[in-house]
Amino acid sequence: MRTRVRGWRWRANPLRRRSDVVEAWAALVTTVLLVVGAPLAGVAAGSWAHAAARSEVAAQRAELHRVRGVVVTDAPPAAPAARGDRQPTHHVRARWTESGEDARTGVARVPAGTRRGEFTDVWLDPRGRSVDPPLTGAAVVQHALAVGACTTGGAVAVVLAGRLAVRRVFLRHRLAEWEREWARTGPEWARRWA
Repeated sequence: MRTRVRGWRWRANPLRRRSDVVEAWAALVTTVLLVVGAPLAGVAAGSWAHAAARSEVAAQRAELHRVRGVVVTDAPPAAPAARGDRQPTHHVRARWTESGEDARTGVARVPAGTRRGEFTDVWLDPRGRSVDPPLTGAAVVQHALAVGACTTGGAVAVVLAGRLAVRRVFLRHRLAEWEREWARTGPEWARRWA
């Protein structure tokens, strides 16, 4: 029957080595970093990514302008999808008129199934070229969540890799300490049995 004594590395006993104490502290630090540090790193990175994406969207919205256009060609039909799924968007030809200018034709992004003659919004850059619309608030939040989750996962991987490295180093130290102890006590045992 095997019994396990919890916390033996923290209590004073003759079998405890210095490497055991350091390894116990390393386990405590690892636990704190996994429970507190990694999530905080993820939240900080997600907050930074959210702020950066929001400022980028604001800059895009200030730079781009929207005009109302008419779809010239049909978009591919919508695929049968489960309820609540978003339909893909497609680039199709559209025509629009800016104030004081002639009608222009270019590419616009429209939802699947859009028919010729329907109205759509066309986003233009300062040079008058048709571009994709600026990111939505949902896309910004998704980006921030992805950055936060990846940062948390990366922090967890780094902490666990560090824990593994520390454990290997102290295992070698522990074995070396036991070897030195045995070199000192081994000859006494050999004399007793001889």
